[in-house]
Amino acid sequence: MATAPEGTGRQRDPERTRAEILDEATSEFADRGFAGARVDEIAARTRTTKRMLYYYFGSKQGLYLAVLERAYVGIRALERDLEVAHLNPAKAVRAVAELTFDHHEAHPDFIRLVAIENIHHAEHLRTSPVLSGLAGPAVDVLDGILARGREAGLFRDDADALDVHMMISAFCVFRLSNRHTFAAIFGRDLLEPVRREHYRRMVGDLVVEYLTAHVGHS
Repeated sequence: MATAPEGTGRQRDPERTRAEILDEATSEFADRGFAGARVDEIAARTRTTKRMLYYYFGSKQGLYLAVLERAYVGIRALERDLEVAHLNPAKAVRAVAELTFDHHEAHPDFIRLVAIENIHHAEHLRTSPVLSGLAGPAVDVLDGILARGREAGLFRDDADALDVHMMISAFCVFRLSNRHTFAAIFGRDLLEPVRREHYRRMVGDLVVEYLTAHVGHS
């Protein structure tokens, strides 16, 4: 079994060291992409060594994958813990949309990491041992809400949880990922505080309007 490199002064708190490395690596990969990120820079920021980074993560690829996994697991945990069973279906689906809106706004590095991994055709994420668990929370929560909405005669019968997840993600990701080009072309900052609540309501409105469209019509 591998032993931790000596001389780092961090052996007594490996979990904290690992978390600090992931924090700095998240920023480095989000800013520079996979190819441009430098492991030496990450090590310097965490006052450790490249050898220590490789002890924890095996390689640059392993570190990048760990960053991706932590980013996805974070949003999935929030979705899983969201309590919406007491809400009517329309308010429940709004809660999911608002959760995504708030999370993405608070974690711009997540949006950049997703964009970077799409440039790489998800080749790193596809190798993740936790990949199979990354879809469940989002789809399961929405499945339950949609089922309740259909049973109550409120939602359309052909609504699909993955489609709804895509709709919410499309709005929330676009607002962050295209902020600068949108502002350059149209002169509007999508993150301007005065419009925040408008956009937060807007994503909920879009989803609810889609789910209730044509309900009760032959």
